[in-house]
Amino acid sequence: MIRSIQLPLKDDVIKTLRAGDEVLLNGPVYTARDQAHFRLVGAYAKKKMPLDLRGQVIYYAGPTPARPGKTVGSCGPTTSSRMDFFTPHLLKAGLKGMIGKGSRSEDVRRAIKRHKAVYFITIAGAGAYLSKKIIDAKPVLYKDLGAEAVYKLKLRDFPAIVGIDPMGKEI
Repeated sequence: MIRSIQLPLKDDVIKTLRAGDEVLLNGPVYTARDQAHFRLVGAYAKKKMPLDLRGQVIYYAGPTPARPGKTVGSCGPTTSSRMDFFTPHLLKAGLKGMIGKGSRSEDVRRAIKRHKAVYFITIAGAGAYLSKKIIDAKPVLYKDLGAEAVYKLKLRDFPAIVGIDPMGKEI
């Protein structure tokens, strides 16, 4: 049975998620790729975090420009392991979930377990399909990074699988 999950994530929901669960995500997420992660972790180190990440989910994606009449262009996941160096820092800052593709490092898996967070995997190579599950998109931070700026997206029935659960178990 596919579960509908409301975002931002709440602790009582996170603790019920198990590796392999199929979910439909609904609500706001932030996008962030490599350069945005670099800047966010730098800001966190200086205690000048520009976003309140508590309970939030980051989608490892950089949407392409929207065609006329569309909310967003193609918006597929990028390889999550590229963010592994930064992820424990952002989990410490309050981040509760990530969406991407591929496996994560042992350090990330331990950090997910320590901070009772979750890692979702979504469909690779299906950015056009996934963009239909995004009902709003606005750049909110680091706009100079173009497609890699931090966007706030609103998801509706966005398909994902729990890749690493809050107990640290992975599929």
